[in-house]
Amino acid sequence: MSAKTVALPDGTLVPALGQGTWNMGDSASTRAAEIAALREGIARGMTLIDTAEMYGDGRSEDLVGEAIAELRDQVFLVSKALPQNASRARLRAACEASLERLGVEQLDLYLLHWRGPVPLAETVEAMERLVADGLIARWGVSNLDADDMAELAAAGGAACATDQILYNLTRRSPELDLLPWLEGHGIPVMAYSPVEQGRLLGNATLRSIAAEFDATPAQVALAWVLRDPSVIAIPKAGSVEHVRDNHAALDLVLDGVLLDRLNAAFPRPKTRRPLEML
Repeated sequence: MSAKTVALPDGTLVPALGQGTWNMGDSASTRAAEIAALREGIARGMTLIDTAEMYGDGRSEDLVGEAIAELRDQVFLVSKALPQNASRARLRAACEASLERLGVEQLDLYLLHWRGPVPLAETVEAMERLVADGLIARWGVSNLDADDMAELAAAGGAACATDQILYNLTRRSPELDLLPWLEGHGIPVMAYSPVEQGRLLGNATLRSIAAEFDATPAQVALAWVLRDPSVIAIPKAGSVEHVRDNHAALDLVLDGVLLDRLNAAFPRPKTRRPLEML
């Protein structure tokens, strides 16, 4: 079971290691393996499952719905609304469509997927209406940078529960401004693509550390993201074996010497960059 947790602003504890579902549900040939993977993760305590209406035009939500059909009370369910749907006029319908695909009555967390043309104040109002009506328990955002978060707060967004961002060893610019801002406001980070979709795994330092611990480079990279007590990681895994590998990252503890080696191999940028997205 996954024992490490992160507290949301309202005090709710969620597992620090959850499950992402980007690019899942797209193929009938992998559906059974993907459902088995999600259920394996739930059994291991990786009960936070993240999806979005955008993923496969709803196919990911449909897959998640099938996977959790008899496990709803064990799952902290997260989905995301496209920016063009984040208005007073459209957010409720988008949320209801997600709920129908997922086969549930309420989302535990509903996120604005990225910032679009709708004013943040209007999105906040629409989100709060969904909370009041019981369709969602809480709301948050995704891919918002530090200046966006400050604007959100000024627009009445004090109830924002998380900011889901691209954060891993190769994407460290948020450490310069966004992460400190979020920490100062008690808002945890949800890190997507925590192993950069596998692209960083050939790094020599990462491979060397992994060999020393009889681990994989992906487990070391994931353990690095999980080192921060205010970060939730949501790696995707399409097989039971991959879920078990991800879960084993919870057992890796990176000491100061190892962190120094990783910092040297993946240095933090010296100057701020705009928040990156995948």
